[in-house]
Amino acid sequence: MFTLGIEEEFQIVDPETRQLVSHMAQIVEKGKVYLKEQVKPEMHQSVIEVGTNVCRNIKEAREEVIDLRSKISELAISNGYRIAAAGTHPFTHWSDVQITDHPRYKQIVDEMQEAARANLIFGLHVHVGIDNREIGIHIMNAVRYFLPHIFALSTNSPFWLGRNTGYKSYRVKVFDKFPRTGIPDHYGSVAEYDKYVNLLIKTHCIDDAKKIWWDIRLHPYFDTLEFRICDIPMRVDETICLAAIMQAVVYKMYKLIKQNLGFRLYRRALINENKWRAARYGTQGKLIDFGKEEEVDFKILAMELLAFINDVVDELDSRNEVNYLLKILDMGTGADRQLAAWDGTEEGLKKVVDYIIEETHVGLNVSKEV
Repeated sequence: MFTLGIEEEFQIVDPETRQLVSHMAQIVEKGKVYLKEQVKPEMHQSVIEVGTNVCRNIKEAREEVIDLRSKISELAISNGYRIAAAGTHPFTHWSDVQITDHPRYKQIVDEMQEAARANLIFGLHVHVGIDNREIGIHIMNAVRYFLPHIFALSTNSPFWLGRNTGYKSYRVKVFDKFPRTGIPDHYGSVAEYDKYVNLLIKTHCIDDAKKIWWDIRLHPYFDTLEFRICDIPMRVDETICLAAIMQAVVYKMYKLIKQNLGFRLYRRALINENKWRAARYGTQGKLIDFGKEEEVDFKILAMELLAFINDVVDELDSRNEVNYLLKILDMGTGADRQLAAWDGTEEGLKKVVDYIIEETHVGLNVSKEV
């Protein structure tokens, strides 16, 4: 229970042009020699995903994330490229990137058309182990409230097609074009959830539950709750902080259930208001405290989140990792730092790419030259 699995999606960048390149296959094939199933292609050939093994704790997860980032970076460099961690590329146009030749991706493009072709985005997925699906569905119901808070800390995609979008995470606006995304409804039981999934399969909406791309979901094949809402952060420390917070929130909800205590559930429509604010303003705006029925500065709510999980982080041995939240608030999210690195010009976006590459390599033992 409460094990961790972390998946990061990286950009493959040409260090000369700073454009995304469609040569992911070379890196995947070489990577499989020693990373095996931990490296995967994605729908667009400039996206490469790496995923940890099942980690017993956050310390183990950190070691694996560093190791995977380092190895995939070395592979990219050996092919003349670099990896970059941001939710969108600042200026590459999605139409210039090839689609991976795979039956699953062909099916998605055939169904989704332009929405799929334009879905050139990069996320962070975190699995937290839950071996009881009934308890898992109730934890999912409660955890939904904190999704915008966690998401705001990850925001790292202010640019799209060479423009400052005005959003701290434009990645989620791109993904919103897909069906079965966003904040899920709440379900009274796992049987009610399974009935929903089976109805979609029966009516040919989906072929299996992997095509339910909610911001959090019971994974259809693993005994995990999977958080899918976050942009990929630039730094390892940010990824580990977010994973530690997710693990702690899940564990805290589990303990409340076991103590016959509840957590107030809010409607999807209300939580979506906070998700929109998080996408637009990141940590610099206000979210709604639905209990108080008022707007509250994000930084106050972040402190309340830390207080909420304070009694479980020592049990999980993750206090230092969780407290990195304070560092994120101090230095700004990836989006804040990208915007600070930009001089407002088209040419300046190349310097933003350089900055993203540099930040992606913080804490790794590989070259970060561009």
